[in-house]
Amino acid sequence: MANACSEGVDIGFATLGYAKVAVLGVVQGITELLPISSTAHMRIVPALLGWQDPGSAFSAAMQLAALAAVVSYFWRDVTGLAGGTVTALRTGNYASPTWRLAVGIVLATIPIVIGGLLLSPLLNRCDSPLRGIVVIGCSMVVLAVLLGVAERMAKHRRTVEEMRLRDALIVGVAQVGALIPGISRSGSTLTAALFRDLKREEAARFSFLIGIPAIALAGLHEIWVLHKAHIPSEAWHVLIFGLVIASLSAFAAIWGLMRFLERFSTWPFVFYRAAIGILLLVGATVGWLA
Repeated sequence: MANACSEGVDIGFATLGYAKVAVLGVVQGITELLPISSTAHMRIVPALLGWQDPGSAFSAAMQLAALAAVVSYFWRDVTGLAGGTVTALRTGNYASPTWRLAVGIVLATIPIVIGGLLLSPLLNRCDSPLRGIVVIGCSMVVLAVLLGVAERMAKHRRTVEEMRLRDALIVGVAQVGALIPGISRSGSTLTAALFRDLKREEAARFSFLIGIPAIALAGLHEIWVLHKAHIPSEAWHVLIFGLVIASLSAFAAIWGLMRFLERFSTWPFVFYRAAIGILLLVGATVGWLA
């Protein structure tokens, strides 16, 4: 499987084998749910180790691992939200906080669905220009600056239950930025939520909750794209193996992030993103990274 493309879809992960995919699964699982961009790390780690780029299809499909981790960790929130929504529909109590949150999540999902459909051909194709080192480096730095500004300006006083539909829509629009490699879905939504004055842990909680439909749609869409591309059965085996590894890592990442944000600010992520972004730009300029 020297060819990393199948009917125009980048399947570089299929050439890596189980051991390398296990390493990338751990990296993907951890970075997918932290505000530091899994896509950036999926380009950095293989580039530094001299491995084949696993491709955008791998990163997108791995979101199903993040979905499993988010639903598992926030199981009470998810079941409470589902039950509360059904109750609101049955009783007509559309003023309940649960109903407002459910509507907010749906509203916040619409922008990324539209953006994802429009950009899907460009993101999935082999040698996509959006996966270039310079693009990812710039994205890392830009969101580092925005997250830093949000951290400085935010009052950190509101909860998810106090959010209005306008707040949800703003965070949803910010989520579209995650389609650009290097921005990070959790990073963009966390930043927008902080700008809306949510407490840090509440901003992270809302980021994960609105990510459930977006992550599910993106992951299932990517599985369908790979199915239509008729990739070899060995590639499916490698992908499933990576999903299992990534889901365990993603759960650990959520657990760590929620506890971190209860006690500390987001500044470590700001500095880390900026450092990685600058490293990528320097590496691309001097030829360390291709």
